[in-house]
This record gives sequence, C-alpha cells and structure tokens, in this order.
Amino acid sequence: MIKNGPVFAALMGAASVLLSGAAQAADLTAAAPQAPVAQEAASSKSPWQIRVRALGVVPNDEGSVNGVAGSDLSYSNSVTPELDISYFFTDNIAAELILGTTSSKISGDGSLAGTPVGKAWLLPPTLTLQYHFTDFGAFKPYVGAGINYTYFYNESERAGFSNLKVDGHVGAALQVGFDYMIDEHWGVNFDVKKLFLETDWSANMGGTPISGKAKLDPWLIGAGVTYRF
Repeated sequence: MIKNGPVFAALMGAASVLLSGAAQAADLTAAAPQAPVAQEAASSKSPWQIRVRALGVVPNDEGSVNGVAGSDLSYSNSVTPELDISYFFTDNIAAELILGTTSSKISGDGSLAGTPVGKAWLLPPTLTLQYHFTDFGAFKPYVGAGINYTYFYNESERAGFSNLKVDGHVGAALQVGFDYMIDEHWGVNFDVKKLFLETDWSANMGGTPISGKAKLDPWLIGAGVTYRF
C-alpha cells in the first residue's frame, strides 16, 4: 500500500495522461477510414454526356454509271446540326451515338460532266467506341472507331431522270476529337469523323434504266458545345 500522498497523486496523474493519449490515438485510428467518402463523391459523376454540333459533310466525288466509259459522279457538300449522346463506362472508355440528317445533290462527272441527276436525303447514325485521354487537365482528346449505317430517303430527280434510288449501306467509321471543359459540366468540342460509304444506286435516264456505284466516303467535321451531366 502506497502511503505517500504526493507520490500516489503523481502516479495517478501520469496514468491519466497516458490513458488520455491512448484514447486520442484510438479516435484518430477510427476516423482514418473516412477518406473513401471523398473518393466515392468524386466517382458519383454521371456517366452521361451530350453534344450539339454544327456539322460539315464533305463527300468524296467518286462514282460510276455502268456501261458509260469514263463516267463519274460528284456530290454537294452540306452543313447540318448534329446531336450525339455518350456513355462513359470508365473515365477513359466511352460509347458515342451520333444522330443527324442532311441532303446531297448528285451530278454526273467525267464523261457525264454537267449532268444533274437529283438529290437524296441521308440519315447516317454512327456508333463509336472511344478512348479518352485524361492527363491534360481541361483539354480532353479522344480517338474512336465504330460502325455506321447510312439510310437514304426522299430521293428526287432532275429533268431527264426518274426513279432515283440509293441503297442503304453499312460501313466503318473512324473518329478523332477533343473536348475543352470550361467547368465541371460545360465545354466546347471539335470532332472529325471519316465514314467509309460505297453504295449502289439506280435511276431511269430518258426511259433507259441505268445503275452504278456511289463512293461517297464523307468527312464529317463538327464543332459545338459539350454538356456532362
């Protein structure tokens, strides 16, 4: 039994300090696992993104009319609005669906130069799988590749032609572009796609059936606004 009061009080005080320090250490250890909360909040960003672009459609001027030597075709350029919808599986991997419609005038070229044939509307929905680079801050470049189906509709003919028909076509698509994000949600976008589009066409010219190949292979060059949900 300790009979010296001051010594006993000193020992009790030292024990209290040690127990208090141990309790504080235990509290800090218990609080440490809260760090993943910030990580969870950062990963809660929506995977959905949309863009609205002004899109320039620039086809190649290549084609042919069966049985007409030296024949070629040319197509007019056009500008149209475009909507695309993206879904991010991860920060780097996304799928993008591109929607828009436009028209193109078809004319003879080569040995048929100066012969207007008609006009066709086309709807070219395109699905690409993209890789997004994330190491450049607000500047976010990407590359993509995918598949396109081009549907032609509302064909109309010029004088001397009738029954113009352009077949739909499935082809490959390549893509490169970037977003520059102004803040967490809004950004600007520039995008270039190459569609590989070669299809069959037919018409009547002065009552004579004609047909051939239309090799459009258009460039799609767009600029617009990005919104990340």
